[in-house]
Amino acid sequence: MENKVIELDVREDLKNKLEPFQKIMSAIAELDIDDVFILHAPFKPIPLFGVLKAKGFEYKAEEIEKKHWKVIFTKRGAS
Repeated sequence: MENKVIELDVREDLKNKLEPFQKIMSAIAELDIDDVFILHAPFKPIPLFGVLKAKGFEYKAEEIEKKHWKVIFTKRGAS
């Protein structure tokens, strides 16, 4: 079975002062081991790293350009 990949860009939400936390939590809710969640954000979302680590995710963050971070979360453990 192929691994799921979900990609979410929250830059526009944050620009419009909308909190994307629930949207992110909904996006990752159905991910299984080795599934991937790709997040695009205007900054390095450090607080999110701890939250998703507690849910079994590893991450790799990359600054694409000023105000564009791409973070790849891979589910490794059970939530």
